[in-house]
Amino acid sequence: MKSIALFLLFIGISFSQSLQSYIDKVKEGSKLELPKGVFKGNIIINKPLMIVGQKGKTVIRGDGNGTVIKIRSSNVILKNLIIEHSGKEHERVDAGISIKNADFCTIENCKIRDCLFGIDLQNVHDSKIIGNYITSKPFPLGIRGDGVRLWYSNDNILRGNHLYKSRDFVIWYSHGNLIEKNIGEYGRYSLHFMYAGKNIVKNNIYKHNSVGIFFMYSKDTIAEGNMIMSSIGTTGIGIGLKDASNFTIKNNTILYCAKGFYIDRSPFDPTSKNYITGNKILYNSIGMHFHSLSTNNEIKKNIFKGNMENVYDDSGVIHSVMNHWENNYWDDYEGLDKNRDGIGDTPYTLYYYADKMWLLNPNVRFFYGSPVISILNFLYKLAPFSEPVKLLTDPKPLMYE
Repeated sequence: MKSIALFLLFIGISFSQSLQSYIDKVKEGSKLELPKGVFKGNIIINKPLMIVGQKGKTVIRGDGNGTVIKIRSSNVILKNLIIEHSGKEHERVDAGISIKNADFCTIENCKIRDCLFGIDLQNVHDSKIIGNYITSKPFPLGIRGDGVRLWYSNDNILRGNHLYKSRDFVIWYSHGNLIEKNIGEYGRYSLHFMYAGKNIVKNNIYKHNSVGIFFMYSKDTIAEGNMIMSSIGTTGIGIGLKDASNFTIKNNTILYCAKGFYIDRSPFDPTSKNYITGNKILYNSIGMHFHSLSTNNEIKKNIFKGNMENVYDDSGVIHSVMNHWENNYWDDYEGLDKNRDGIGDTPYTLYYYADKMWLLNPNVRFFYGSPVISILNFLYKLAPFSEPVKLLTDPKPLMYE
């Protein structure tokens, strides 16, 4: 790109008043190097162009109405900018950056603040969203905008972004995207998929959100190496699967959540399976919660440790037993390993006792771990008042984590 450095003639207010006119005048493929200072939005970029600021010093400030930067061309690059002060209308999707009907765009090392939505991609492909910090307006959680939103956008890379106090990170009707090494804090859905396929989600950190990762009406996706913690409250879920088919969920760590996994009618395609393997499911209220018809999942080599209840099924007709469990570690397994091959000599079988009050009444969880509840749990196992229901059998439980 041809470089146009504007350090001397257009500093301060005069330059900020002329930024849009200068963008309109420069040739396609030009590079604008902005000095430190505050420059006036709202701007529209409708040609291939590169705009580079001085990191932490170059601000493009919107007028408080609409979107600060609209990109309506392929091959646009924004780097090292602070972008702030969008409008606050949801129906217009007022954002820091809006990209529509474009390919091969890059947003890198930008800070987006006081913007309702952060980065909104609609029909955008083969683009990169890398190393950005995004926060919304100081609104209640449900009426903030999404930090990042993909809509009919395929084959993009979203890497190393930090979303703080935005609403959701949304992947809807979008396929073939790589979402890795992002951080999401104090949001609602740290990552939310709908009608999406063949995406890769790896090595992200999500904490203190209402929900970690939720896959809905989606298929053919891999989630690997993610850390999800402290998704609490009535909707608190680490990883959720609803009508999701042919997923591989492996080597993730889920801890301190109300529900580690939430599985609802998954796999949806009865000819497919989901593979839940090698995950650490630690210190959650419920390790794995089954809801509705969920069978044919391969659940292997996971660690269930420190959960108030490792597995729970609320579907009426127990479906958890119809999944394939093998080589999982269970912290409440009481068998032996006489031949020292690392596998228990007897199967691990988990029963549901209707007398477990805290499962029937969540308010009793407050007393979980107290001497009274511990004694009741012991008595229910020793002499149950009702016939127990089998939740699962793991024929080859691991003896060690």
